[in-house]
Amino acid sequence: MTRHVVATVDEIPSGARKIVEVQGREIGIFNLEGEFFAIANRCPHEGASLCKGRIVGLVEADEPGAYRYSRKNELVRCPWHGWEFDIRTGKSWCDPRRTKVRSYDLKLEQGSALGEEELRAETFPVSVEKQYVVIEL
Repeated sequence: MTRHVVATVDEIPSGARKIVEVQGREIGIFNLEGEFFAIANRCPHEGASLCKGRIVGLVEADEPGAYRYSRKNELVRCPWHGWEFDIRTGKSWCDPRRTKVRSYDLKLEQGSALGEEELRAETFPVSVEKQYVVIEL
């Protein structure tokens, strides 16, 4: 697997998202209260830019008129047709067994650790202090 640095933690505050391109693929990176998740930026229904959709929660009801709101800001709604996908897993909320958007594993790594590996500057010293969001494909 090839590792790709896609952002610093500071670039994606809690509740926000960032769309990046990695090896020709658009991927949405989401920060859910300090936990980072990544899904493909393509709705499997008709190819809309899924990660540009509205971030919503889940409305549930056990009986008519008795609604409750849960999973605040954990679903993304396709801007074209309203299909909702779980940001944590990529699964479709309406048909989780058959429909999902690809999800990617993310890691948070210290900048100093990255500097010791493939991101080392060759001609001058580099000091990296921030945490970075890294995706592996």
